[in-house]
Amino acid sequence: MISIPFSSSSKSDNINNKNNNYKLSLDYYKKTCPDFDRIVREQTQDKQSKQPTTAAGTIRLLLHDCMVSGCDGSILIASNSFNKAERDADINLSLPGDAFDVVSRIKTILELSCPGVVSCSDIIAEAARDLIVMQGGPFYTVPLGRKDSLVSKAETVEGNLPRSNMSMDQMLKVIKGFSAREMVALMGAHTIGFSHCTEFKDRIYKYSKKTPTDPEINPKYAEALKSLCANDTNGTVSAFNDVLTPNKFDNMYFKNLPRGLAALASDNLLIKDPRTKGFAEWFAANQTAFFEEFGRGMQKLGALNVKTGNDGEVRRRCDTFNDVQN
Repeated sequence: MISIPFSSSSKSDNINNKNNNYKLSLDYYKKTCPDFDRIVREQTQDKQSKQPTTAAGTIRLLLHDCMVSGCDGSILIASNSFNKAERDADINLSLPGDAFDVVSRIKTILELSCPGVVSCSDIIAEAARDLIVMQGGPFYTVPLGRKDSLVSKAETVEGNLPRSNMSMDQMLKVIKGFSAREMVALMGAHTIGFSHCTEFKDRIYKYSKKTPTDPEINPKYAEALKSLCANDTNGTVSAFNDVLTPNKFDNMYFKNLPRGLAALASDNLLIKDPRTKGFAEWFAANQTAFFEEFGRGMQKLGALNVKTGNDGEVRRRCDTFNDVQN
C-alpha cells in the first residue's frame, strides 16, 4: 500500500508557475475573499442535492478545461459572432449544463461578496474537489491563484482530449504528461460518471458482421444497454459508467471491468492492455490506493499550464472575457 500525504502544510501545495514567479497557494484568498471556501461548499452541496449528475459533470468540465490550454476557465467562454469558443467544439457539446450552472452560481455569489477577486478557473477546481468529497471520494488540497484565460478557440480542442473509441496508444498520447498509472487513476472518476449512448452504440449494435454485440460485454448488461438506448433519437440518453453504485465515489468501477460491465470501449481497454491492467486490478482490490492516486492525479491535473499574474485575468462573468473583443 502506498502512502501519499495531502497535508495542508505540504510543500507541494505551493505550486510554481513555470512562466513567472507567481505561485498557487492554499491561502490565496484568505484576506481578499475569506468566505471563498464556504460559498463554494454551500453552493455545490445545494446544486448536487437537486441535480445528482452535477458532480460527474463538473469533474469532466475540469478535465476538458485543463487538458486543452491549461486550467484557465477557457471552457466556460460562450461563442459569439466573432469567435467559436472551446465549449462549442464537437467533443464539448455533450458537457452537462449543470456543470456550467454550478460554476456560474458560485461566481455570482462571490462577485457580491468579494467582487473582482476570485477567478472562474479556481472555482472549477475547488468545486470539483468538493463534489468528489460529497460523493464519498478523497479529499485533496487545491492550491489557488489561477487566472482566467484571455483566449478560447474551438479549433484548439481536437486532439487534446481522449475519446471513447481511441486505442490505448492514442489515449496515452493524448493524456500527455501523465503516466499510465495516473491515467488509470483519473479514469476512476467514471465511478460517478455517465456516457451517452452515442459513445458506445457501436459495441452493442454493430460490433462486427458476425457478432453485432461486443462479446466482452456481459450479455445481460448488453441487453439492458440496448433497451435503454433503443429510443435515443437525439443523442441525449445516457447510461451510468458504474451500474452498481453510480452515485457513490468508490472503486466499484474497477471491480466492474473484469465482469464485462464497461459500456465504453476505452474503459474496457484498461483491463485488457498490459500497460494498464495491473493498475486497474490494483485499484479494484485496494480502494485506499485508488483514492490516494486519484487525489494526487487531480492535483497534477489542476496545475496544468495555469495562468497567473499578468498571463490572465479575473473575469467578472465566467462566460465572457472582460474585454469582450477578445
